[in-house]
Amino acid sequence: MTAIKHALQRDIFTPNDERLLSIVNVCKAGKKKRNCFLCATVTTERPVQVNVVKVKKSDKGDFYKRQTAWALRDLAVVDAKDAVKENPEFDLHFDKVYKWVASSTVEKNTFISCIWKLNQRYLRKKIDFINVSSQLLEESVPSGENQSVAGGDEEAVDEYQELNAREEQDIEIMMEGCEYAISNAEAFAEKLSRELQVLDGANIQSIMASEKQVNILMKLLDEALKEVDQIELKLSSYEEMLQSVKEQMDQISESNHLIHLSNTNNVKLLSEIEFLVNHMDLAKGHIKALQEGDLTSSRGIEACTNAADALLQCMNVALRPGHDMLHAVKQQQQRFSDLREQFARRLASHLNSVFVQQGHDQSSTLAQHSVELTLPNHHPFHRDLLRYAKLMEWLKNTDYGKYEGLTKNYMDYLSRLYEREIKDFFEVAKIKMTGTTREGKKFGLHGSSGKLTGSTSSLNKLSVQSSGNRRSQSSSLLDMGNMSASDLDVADRTKFDKIFEQVLSELEPLCLAEQDFISKFFKLQQHQSISGTTTNEAEEMDGGTSSRLYSSGVPQTISSEKDMIRQMMTKIFRCTEPELNNLIALGDKIDSFNSLYMLVKMSHHVWTAQNVDPASFLSTTLGNVLVTVKRNFDKCISNQMKQMDEVKISKKSKVGILPFVAEFEEFAALAESIFKNAERRGDLDKAYIKLIRAVFVSVEKVANESQKTPRDVVMMENFHHIFATLSRLKISCLEAEKKEAKQKYTEHLQSYVIYSLGQPLEKLNHFFEGVEARVAQGIREEEVSYQLAFNKQELRKVIKEYPGKEVKKGLDNLYKKVDKHLCEEENLLQVVWHSMQDEFIRQYKHFEGLIARCYPGSGITMEFTIQDILDYCSSIAQSH
Repeated sequence: MTAIKHALQRDIFTPNDERLLSIVNVCKAGKKKRNCFLCATVTTERPVQVNVVKVKKSDKGDFYKRQTAWALRDLAVVDAKDAVKENPEFDLHFDKVYKWVASSTVEKNTFISCIWKLNQRYLRKKIDFINVSSQLLEESVPSGENQSVAGGDEEAVDEYQELNAREEQDIEIMMEGCEYAISNAEAFAEKLSRELQVLDGANIQSIMASEKQVNILMKLLDEALKEVDQIELKLSSYEEMLQSVKEQMDQISESNHLIHLSNTNNVKLLSEIEFLVNHMDLAKGHIKALQEGDLTSSRGIEACTNAADALLQCMNVALRPGHDMLHAVKQQQQRFSDLREQFARRLASHLNSVFVQQGHDQSSTLAQHSVELTLPNHHPFHRDLLRYAKLMEWLKNTDYGKYEGLTKNYMDYLSRLYEREIKDFFEVAKIKMTGTTREGKKFGLHGSSGKLTGSTSSLNKLSVQSSGNRRSQSSSLLDMGNMSASDLDVADRTKFDKIFEQVLSELEPLCLAEQDFISKFFKLQQHQSISGTTTNEAEEMDGGTSSRLYSSGVPQTISSEKDMIRQMMTKIFRCTEPELNNLIALGDKIDSFNSLYMLVKMSHHVWTAQNVDPASFLSTTLGNVLVTVKRNFDKCISNQMKQMDEVKISKKSKVGILPFVAEFEEFAALAESIFKNAERRGDLDKAYIKLIRAVFVSVEKVANESQKTPRDVVMMENFHHIFATLSRLKISCLEAEKKEAKQKYTEHLQSYVIYSLGQPLEKLNHFFEGVEARVAQGIREEEVSYQLAFNKQELRKVIKEYPGKEVKKGLDNLYKKVDKHLCEEENLLQVVWHSMQDEFIRQYKHFEGLIARCYPGSGITMEFTIQDILDYCSSIAQSH
């Protein structure tokens, strides 16, 4: 290794003015490559630069070349991997991490020690040596410029220690004075020794000459010490004199501190007294307003409101620690409590009187509304009470017991008042619905009471009676438990619709106004948890009039003030939902089709209410009633389907258009006019699907049971009527059914034509069937005439049996037969007759074709032509 070191110094580093201080033989970790050397070098020129150089052997020869160099100042971390066990691996962190494996642990340790010493001498930067033994990092004691590197490297550093400029200049001057210094070193050294002895002697003489001066200086110091002792004695006497002055000043300072402390306490005491006086002193005017203020006038209410707010501020003042122990404060608080209790009692009593008076005042106005379909206006009463809204908020914050008592009393008084108003209102609505209709008399509905007095048994006397007349069947179809829809005209239904809309239009603003008033008057508009009722009490309140909204003891927590508003509205308007249900039941009994009007109107009002507040009383109540209306609507559809299933037809008269088909047309036309742009269109579409399927099934059932009228005629006429109805009304959800109705109509028309036409030329038809049979057996068509049974003579004999006169007579009889089968209402006679004409012509052409193919050149033709057929059919149709 020494030889390699000297070779590297000579060949690589000396030409670059560098000195090699340490070397280690390494290879890269994890890779099988040939070895290289890491060298620690310093430059010979100042400032000294320390480098780590990678040297590897050249591929072309047996010499080394410099590959990579890193400045030591760029080195950040030296990782020796293990400080205890011998491990040849180590990492150097420059711009990236370089992993090396040394040829021996000793070389690795020597190299790392050299790096540490060079850093200490030249750089003194923060290089992290991790997993390195502490013995390698023991630093030599520095000695100024002569701090060196230990070990063999130290000798090398000292050996090459450079002279500074001054040393070089001194040596040159000295050597110039001795020209033989180079040629005769011993003479030069001897001369230097003699000159050193001369200098030592001069130094000793100089020291001896200065001893006298030292003695003189010592004497002067002794005199100075004596003077210092005298000064210290004087300072001690002065200090004793100042001590008495200090004691007096301390007494004065303590006196001043006590005076300042007293002033501070007085200022604080004055501040506390001012705080209590400013925050706990209620003006006499406020006290008088609370005790004697007029609660009937606006000015008096405003004065009481201001006084109550001032009292609340005084009572809610945040007292500082210790204030509540003052007797005056306790007295003032007790006085405030007495004032609050007195005013709260007076306010509650006055408001209770106002509630009672409202009931009397509103009762006096009921007479003028008894004949009009309008509800009394509560706006004046609400306007008067809203003047007390701030006082109610004050009462809610200060005395919740009286607040909840007022709330309960308000609900009790108003629930009785609204119950009278709403019941009278609904009585008027019932009278207007039933007093001017024929159905009111049929049901025993009298205008004076507006109630149902007829019995159910009277309704059950109505039955469906079949006859040959379609109108009589239609009038008895719709209702076996309710009145027939055809008995009511459009005016009666329109009148019911207007009355029902007016009922909802009157109820909606009344409920919204009352809910808005409750929210403002009782200060319940905020959505936060408040004191209210228990769950059991809320359930009782919804169930009957004996329920209570509040408990008499400590208020229990309910979900929110919004729930409290809804509970109050439910108690006040407890009769609204039952009255609406009764009115709906009445409308449904008058005419089951009224459920269509009610479903549309109620859906619209529910949608409007839910847009305003989905959880409000009005929205909930109308939603519950809408369920009843929807149930009645479904019942109406079910009844119609049931009646279709139970319909009976006469065995002696022709069927014609079935009653339920005509009723479906009436229902669909009415529903389309009612549900135009309605929110509940989906319910109607579902009903359409159910009804039309039931109609289809019932038509087929009646057709199968029909004895007088052929099945195909019943199917053809009724499905034609259904198709015409659906085409005219353009109901989008029934497009598939419309196509199906058209298909069934076409199929049964064709079936009836074929069945009725039969074989008008029976013998000729049998003859040609035989011809076709021979052809099917394999006989050529032109050879059929050679068959004995089908020769030309036999063909002429059969044709002569069907002259034009006989054909016309047969067609005339057929026309009369079809006329008897078909009904006049649907007007399908000409359509059927034209189809029969086409079918007859088709058969004629078929026979002509067979004659032309099987009897070519025979000259045989029918006794009549296609034009004759057209003339026969036309004359028959015109004659009838």
